[in-house]
Amino acid sequence: MPKIQIAQDPAADELLSTDSFALLVGMLLDQQFPMERAFAGPAKIKDRFGTMDPVEIAHADPEAFADLCSTPPAIHRYGRSMARRIQDLAKVVAEEYGGDASRIWTEATSGADLMKRLRALPGFGEQKAKIFIALVAKQLGVAPAGWEKAAGDYGKEGFRSVADVVDPDSLQKVRDFKKAAKAAAKAAKG
Repeated sequence: MPKIQIAQDPAADELLSTDSFALLVGMLLDQQFPMERAFAGPAKIKDRFGTMDPVEIAHADPEAFADLCSTPPAIHRYGRSMARRIQDLAKVVAEEYGGDASRIWTEATSGADLMKRLRALPGFGEQKAKIFIALVAKQLGVAPAGWEKAAGDYGKEGFRSVADVVDPDSLQKVRDFKKAAKAAAKAAKG
């Protein structure tokens, strides 16, 4: 299996590389929070909860799970609300994919089907789904027909998103790209 290096932490990246639900949760957490810290969240959950098994997470006591997600260092700046989203995501993976998150992308029949599957997940809007499609295609080699169209600009070569982070240098290039894009958007409004 390919080695994911988004969290820039060996233990967290190992979990992302070997646990499909952890990778999905990292993507869920990647909003309003530094990407490497978001993708380190699943390792914190596993350390505190003992597993990343979506069936166990889905059935965990919501208050206790929220407590472990918000305990400093929290998994996200909004640890309690993200805990609820993670449990909602775990329920879908447990009920619709037999607890195997990788089935979401490995069983997709096309890029459009993968987009539909991802958009049906709690917390996955269109942009997050596009980025995740690019991530599984570029880093895991799961590239159903039409994935490039489904991923949009995130499927292109370059350093546009977490899908392009493979080391500290590429992480910085993605940060620089996002900063430039925000500045351009702000200038266009102003």
